[in-house]
Amino acid sequence: MYFLGKGGSHRRPRLAQVARVLLAAGGVAYTDHRYPIGPGFEAPDFKVDKESGALALNLGRAPLLLTPEGDIGQSKSIERYVASLGGLMGKSPVEAARIDMVGEHVRDIKDAQRTKGFSPMSKGKTDEEKAALRGEWFGTDLPSWMARLETCLALMAGEGARHAVGDSISYADVCIWSLIKDAPPTDAKEVAEAAASCPTLQCIAEAVAAHPKVAAWVSTRPQSMF
Repeated sequence: MYFLGKGGSHRRPRLAQVARVLLAAGGVAYTDHRYPIGPGFEAPDFKVDKESGALALNLGRAPLLLTPEGDIGQSKSIERYVASLGGLMGKSPVEAARIDMVGEHVRDIKDAQRTKGFSPMSKGKTDEEKAALRGEWFGTDLPSWMARLETCLALMAGEGARHAVGDSISYADVCIWSLIKDAPPTDAKEVAEAAASCPTLQCIAEAVAAHPKVAAWVSTRPQSMF
């Protein structure tokens, strides 16, 4: 199995890290190929593959997972596929659907942050406007999202549960870990504060962080943008 993703500065979010953590947690062997990104976000090797059609299955973008049975694009499709390979999608159709549900809840939160429009790459706003939006997001919006997700998980798994669904690590747990424990360094303090009053989220994220295969991978992973 061959995983194509971009590399780059550790200062930006690592957009393909959930799939890599799932591969580690599931004990799935793969080759991790990252396109180097240089100054000005130039990625010559990526450009060559894009222009040659090597990335056409994902509409000319990374990531792309190459498997003996066929290649897979779209990061969420890759995540669900590798979670299934590693036994991280539950033990029944209902568990799989609930795991997927939690993953979508986390995606809603991350999408809402992007839509807020305060990232350094957002255009059309002044630094002062971005600062105000950032304050709104971390001061009001994100705590509200976290509280709703906490309620969902407490109802489904029980307050303080170590797993969102079932009795072992799943894709849902890794998504929660990514949200709370793998935020960009610039946001980590604010994210921790937003989740401080959410014991179930905290327990789940801590359980993933303590998973031997996840901990080993995180401690040695390359620092990259994606």
